[in-house]
Amino acid sequence: MAIALVVMVAASVLFHFLSPWWATPLASNWKQMDDTLTITLVITGIFFIGINLFVGYIVWRFRHDAPHPNGGSGHRASYHPENSRLELWLIGGTTLGVILLLAPGLFVYADYVRPPREAMVMEVVGQQWSWAFRFPGKSGQLGASDARFVTGANPLGLDPDDPRGLDNIVIVGPEVHLPLNQPVKVLLRSKDVLHDFYVPPFRARMNMVPGMVTSFWFTPTQTGRFDILCAQLCGVGHYNMRGTVVVEEPAAFEAWLAKQQTFAMTLAKAAAPPAAMAAAAPGAAGAAGTIEKGRALAQSKGCVGCHSIDGNPGVGPTWKGLYGKTESFADGSSARVDDAFLHKEIADPHARLVKGYGPVMPKVPISDDEVAALTAYIKSVSSGAADAGTVAPVAPADVPPGPAAATSAATTAAAGSAAPAATAGAASGTYTTSTAVAVPPTAAPAPPRQ
Repeated sequence: MAIALVVMVAASVLFHFLSPWWATPLASNWKQMDDTLTITLVITGIFFIGINLFVGYIVWRFRHDAPHPNGGSGHRASYHPENSRLELWLIGGTTLGVILLLAPGLFVYADYVRPPREAMVMEVVGQQWSWAFRFPGKSGQLGASDARFVTGANPLGLDPDDPRGLDNIVIVGPEVHLPLNQPVKVLLRSKDVLHDFYVPPFRARMNMVPGMVTSFWFTPTQTGRFDILCAQLCGVGHYNMRGTVVVEEPAAFEAWLAKQQTFAMTLAKAAAPPAAMAAAAPGAAGAAGTIEKGRALAQSKGCVGCHSIDGNPGVGPTWKGLYGKTESFADGSSARVDDAFLHKEIADPHARLVKGYGPVMPKVPISDDEVAALTAYIKSVSSGAADAGTVAPVAPADVPPGPAAATSAATTAAAGSAAPAATAGAASGTYTTSTAVAVPPTAAPAPPRQ
């Protein structure tokens, strides 16, 4: 036993130093995270080695057949109910070890949730099993949001009657860009279950708790593409909840941001395609609008988290080439993928299971019109007629009048163009900027709709 303990200690130490699994290269300002981890490994390593070698020595020194100091061999354990000196040493040593383990982390965490005043703001929204992002527009404010506003055209649930949110830049997709060496305050919220936004090279992560907004900050210090992971088990598609952060020079970031759609543009796009296209091609207007609605639904309901559009396997069957093929089911039957097939699978996903896939698709409330829109989108993706990754912006001037649109030409003009995200800091629950205050999405209830 003593030899086994010594071998275990030696093997563990060798494995630590010779292991190929090391942390990814640091790409942010959070070197303190690595330092804290090193302190933790050193302290726990000292205790691990010391305790196990001590136990090994005791097992060997006081074995039953060891030579007795008074001659002969054989030992019987002696019972000591108390040892005040030993207890004081153990309590003192344990207390010191806990302090050394916790204190560095507490200081680092205090800085981790206290962003600098010049930090720009980025909101991250998670749902099973996809990511979405939002930046303030020219006004430097984030508009209010509420779950009751979530629709296919408004997946983040922004209040369409809040003028502060009309120029917010909305990215519904797995890729987001950030400027190099610019502090970023990240606001996090979840639409369904517990998630965790995690970019390993940034040493930055935070839980996303439904019903509340959490936050942290970091400064990207290396250009490149970095994987976004969900670090909480959020369901069967957890492993597939991935995204990408692209860190680039500020000029490149500004150019990318200027190409993104504002919330006002998405409202316009939801209403504009049928009217805008009817004059040129009356027959194509309705189809284009239906496909666009289906694309938005696929994003807002999380379909894209399980179904790819490029042929790669996922939690569910890929949509590329799906329409028109024959699918086999777990019970041995088969059917051709047509409109009726898709309607049945979307409306009641557990009625029959496609062979090779589990019963993981949730049954969500969905109308026949929404099913028809998703079917049209799947057909267009299957035939390669639609690009689900990008959508051409619609001029903000096309926003029709109504309660969900800008109520004046000045508001519409202000919301019509994407702009660099304003900087913000934290003060008493609000996010101050150089010109205004950006209210966190759930910090105040949205005004009642008329």
